[in-house]
Amino acid sequence: MNVWKQDNAARNAPGGPPPHPWHRLVALGDSFTEGIGDPEPRSEGGLRGWADRVAEELSANQPDFAYANLAVRGLMLQQIFDQQLAAAVALKPDLVTLSAGGNDIVFRRSDPDRLAEKIDDGVGQLARSGATVVLFAGPDWGATPVFSQIRGKVAIFNENLHTVAARHDAVMVDLWFLRELSNPGMWDPDRLHFSSLGHHTIAAAVLKALGVPHTLEPLEPKPPLPHSWKEARTEDLIWAREYLVPWVIRQLRHPPEAELTAKRPEPRPVFGIGTPPGPFIGGGHAA
Repeated sequence: MNVWKQDNAARNAPGGPPPHPWHRLVALGDSFTEGIGDPEPRSEGGLRGWADRVAEELSANQPDFAYANLAVRGLMLQQIFDQQLAAAVALKPDLVTLSAGGNDIVFRRSDPDRLAEKIDDGVGQLARSGATVVLFAGPDWGATPVFSQIRGKVAIFNENLHTVAARHDAVMVDLWFLRELSNPGMWDPDRLHFSSLGHHTIAAAVLKALGVPHTLEPLEPKPPLPHSWKEARTEDLIWAREYLVPWVIRQLRHPPEAELTAKRPEPRPVFGIGTPPGPFIGGGHAA
């Protein structure tokens, strides 16, 4: 597996080796990679997310580092490959992250084995380009109403992804075993996306999987106050009314590929994405 290992002393030594071997990161995927749930007005599209946070860390002491994010919320696996795969290869990255298939499992109840076959082909194309490929095993939604019903499919899909990663020498970030994500504070109120804290935690996990020292400190929020059974069920009903039903309706009425564009389609220097120098002028995202 292509993972960079270096101790902090060597990394920080004057005239020492570079912090890591990568110079151009391209992120592919859907809302998870776009950064939904992690609002930041100073970032492109008003979102930051784990991918921006990873790019910020990888750009430290790496002046020629560039980053592009092609992810678009709501896309299915085949749409991601149709719209992003060739574009990503054309950008000639040496590091690629790919998270895809989650919407197929959640919204379409797709067969996890067939999804893995498609993933295998796409990862093969990325790997043959010479880039290091990073894949993600999905989180454990076992305690989440509605989505607990697809827990078994997610687990099967994750096992298939581990096989794909091993076949193509890809780096695996296993969110299923990232137990910190079971804390409610890691999730956006919609329970579909991660919060800022969740994205921060995932960014640290990605850097750890790559073997890159970083400055992201683990955050330990206070545990929520215990709720009664009645309060918990009431919250579930409110969540379904305010988040789940509108999300399903949007999926049915508005094909996302016709409305949205990538927030960062070209590789550019990072400059601290969350705090860019000077005002940012951008757009291209529908609500």
